[in-house]
Amino acid sequence: MTDLITVWQRSTVAELSWISPSGPTGIPVVPLTLRDQVCVALPYSMADLALTLGGGHAAFSVTDQEAGGRVGLVGRGPVEVLEDLGGQEFAESLVEQEALKHPPTRLRADSLMARRENWWWVPRMIVTLTSVESVHELHPRTRATDALLVRDRHGHPEIDVVTADQWSDQSGSDIELWARGGTLLAGTDEPVFTFSHQYSPDFERWERWSRSGRLSGESLLVDRAESTPVGGEPSGPLQPYGLLERYGNHRSLARACRRGIAEAERRRPTD
Repeated sequence: MTDLITVWQRSTVAELSWISPSGPTGIPVVPLTLRDQVCVALPYSMADLALTLGGGHAAFSVTDQEAGGRVGLVGRGPVEVLEDLGGQEFAESLVEQEALKHPPTRLRADSLMARRENWWWVPRMIVTLTSVESVHELHPRTRATDALLVRDRHGHPEIDVVTADQWSDQSGSDIELWARGGTLLAGTDEPVFTFSHQYSPDFERWERWSRSGRLSGESLLVDRAESTPVGGEPSGPLQPYGLLERYGNHRSLARACRRGIAEAERRRPTD
């Protein structure tokens, strides 16, 4: 069995999946390590999602074949969520790792001057896998229609890689799924979340598409859909933003991070 931390360290992109109060969910992440533990450092634009992880279990997976691994791999266990509101831990231990894998961080935080200018990018919600309870291999995602399937197993996320001939984004649609590993999914009319992600070469565009609903046998009855920007079907690698789009995306992200930081400051206890 390939070691989780080895694959995690050599990979460029990964996924974090868990069971939130509203059900199974998952997001694409930059894989990092903190004191020999796998972790991710989410910007405060994602703080609301990160807060649903506290005290729970999560699955840390690498499934993109182009991201650094020949096999897909997932490790599961309990997580700890650290609110690094001042950004000290991120700046001291994680920013250089992330800058090597994620070009936007290289632009925003590879120097003290860049960090002062983009101060909102340095505070992070650091999610660490405190102990690895299980590790197993997955079939990697090798085509645009492949996705992760997340379902609840007694409060813990279970991960499969699945595919479909078409991914309808219409509520009430039935999507026939196939497990890429060749096994039957055998859904029990259970809530599930399927998602995948694609990115441009410069990572300024990194977008998730998803379908959620109930799985019966091999069929997903869609309840909600998050579509790709162009139409409802998954696509391959994204084209980079133009100059105006890049500027607009940067400003939108900055606003979302500043808003998350302001909300975190309001949550802090006062003396």
